[in-house]
Amino acid sequence: MAGPQIRFEDGAAYERMMGVWSRLAGEVFLDWLAPPSGWRWIDVGCGSGAFTQLVVERCTPAEVQGIDPSDAQLAYARSRGVAHVAQFHVGDALALPFPGNRFDVAVMALVVFFVPDPEMGVAEMARVVRPGGIVASYTWDILHGGFPNEPLMASMRETGRPPPLPPSAAASEMDALETLWAGAGLDEIESKEITVWRTFRDFDGFWSTSTLGTNVRAMIAGMSAREIEDAQSRARKHVTVDPSGTITCKARANAIKGRVSV
Repeated sequence: MAGPQIRFEDGAAYERMMGVWSRLAGEVFLDWLAPPSGWRWIDVGCGSGAFTQLVVERCTPAEVQGIDPSDAQLAYARSRGVAHVAQFHVGDALALPFPGNRFDVAVMALVVFFVPDPEMGVAEMARVVRPGGIVASYTWDILHGGFPNEPLMASMRETGRPPPLPPSAAASEMDALETLWAGAGLDEIESKEITVWRTFRDFDGFWSTSTLGTNVRAMIAGMSAREIEDAQSRARKHVTVDPSGTITCKARANAIKGRVSV
């Protein structure tokens, strides 16, 4: 069941938990997007600025505007040292604070399933992009085991404590993304599945990182020591461990792009 709107207020914790994953998938996404240098970008739901920084480092943009509802996340984003190109603003994905045709490309990185009204969110991205510009997104395939924390999520479900889903979890499915992009009147729509891997030094490293999320932390805070031990035991069965004890986890994202009609 989808839960209420989810907000992230700890930029450093989010960076450790999800920022690394975001960049891993973001590298593949940008290779596929293949944008020219000198474009004007808007990063909708920029959070801690992990993807924004990647754009600055890899794409030589003329500018990047990052929008997010969390002051704490934006404070972390501003600490990344990309202020010479990127600016960060408190804002709503459903009412972007920019005029039409303002950007060459609008991106949602791991955000669309958090947007209460994905149709309006995609329409807003299309509104602020010039004719011929790009509207794109990549999002974890959360309903089909693609989320980076799936081993932990699976263990929690097995203990009868399923973590709440984002409010628009269904929007993460590839068919749903294609429908959203078509509904916004975008042309030349293409999609791609992205698979990435991340290694942790041991199970404790995996567990401490995976439990940094606000909702998971709240759930664990309400569990007894025995219940936590049971969840950890179950999570171990869902991860790949090599002989040295290193843990490798996989995540899968659905990516989509389309052009604003000329």
